[in-house]
Amino acid sequence: MPVATKRDYYEVLGVSNSASGDEIKRAYRKAAMKYHPDRNADNPEAEVKFKEAAEAYEILSNPQQRERYDRFGHEGLSGTTAHDFSRMRPDDIFSVFGDIFGDMFGGTAGRRRGSRGADLQTEVVISLADVLEESERSIEFTRADYCDHCSGKGAEPGSSVDTCGTCGGYGQVERVSQGGFFSTRTVIPCPACHGNGKEIKTPCKDCEGSGRQPKRRIVSVKIPPGIHDGQAIRLREEGEPGTDGMSRGDLICYVRVEPHPFLHRNGNDLICALPISFAQAALGTSVEVPTINGREEIEIKAGTQFGDVIRMARKGLPDLRTGRRGDQLIEVRVEVPRKLTKQQRELLREYAETEDQHTHPESRGFFEKLKDFFDPE
Repeated sequence: MPVATKRDYYEVLGVSNSASGDEIKRAYRKAAMKYHPDRNADNPEAEVKFKEAAEAYEILSNPQQRERYDRFGHEGLSGTTAHDFSRMRPDDIFSVFGDIFGDMFGGTAGRRRGSRGADLQTEVVISLADVLEESERSIEFTRADYCDHCSGKGAEPGSSVDTCGTCGGYGQVERVSQGGFFSTRTVIPCPACHGNGKEIKTPCKDCEGSGRQPKRRIVSVKIPPGIHDGQAIRLREEGEPGTDGMSRGDLICYVRVEPHPFLHRNGNDLICALPISFAQAALGTSVEVPTINGREEIEIKAGTQFGDVIRMARKGLPDLRTGRRGDQLIEVRVEVPRKLTKQQRELLREYAETEDQHTHPESRGFFEKLKDFFDPE
């Protein structure tokens, strides 16, 4: 499956690679305001750009992730854990960056309701040989989890958490805008409680009232035989916790299969390009070829032509669903020597004098057709 090339994160936010943290934050706010789906109902591309900006901000706002990205680009982020914004709803993105938006938006941002936790995505790298059988990998990642000190409530233990006096616990207020003879009513997140409906008198000293803390976690993922590069394995409820007691999101683990130095995958078949000499092709021989299980000897029949394919049955990879193994295909590449010794040239001249078009039916047919085409009788 082809993978679209990701745009440069600095380009997405419209800042230079020397931009400060505050500049990156302001640029993200501006992009989020410009492309928010509630403001672009007639533009389906806006949501894509909205999520793209969120992905760029998550990386560039993290000093460690940004340093890796600056040094190695998108490839440098392989194996790191990040939110899977492409599968998140806009209001879920607000739950990740809620402290940035405040009361910027109405509509989606202002809906106070319990929601499922955010999904996270990461990746694991395996070899082509690992595809033969089920394997298991340990994944270490960081997720925003409930604060241990306040149990996710956001308030210091023993302190009170009251209903917000501004919105009455609803999390939303109406804003009335007057323009000429008309007035417009817009529902926005409560500016006092930022949409959570609660008023915390004494914020938790560990999480500063957010109720969340970053925590490291290690999980094991089983990789089924036959998996393809780019396919994903979903680990249920290993993502971030939801709001108001809703379930956690998932951890989506993308599998990357490293290229093999000799074998190229085509579905469940493996393809190997085998270079042989003219003499080997003409006379026939036996040669060793690489397979996914190691080296194996095959026979090259006399008269083998360039491009001929030798099929090694059941030497490919297992099908993900049925487990049935594909084949290995040996594509023959007859090499013509670029340099010859004096003796080799003399021997080839002697051979050429003995050549007869009758021994080369394919070339004979070609030249006969050529003559008939240009010199018809």
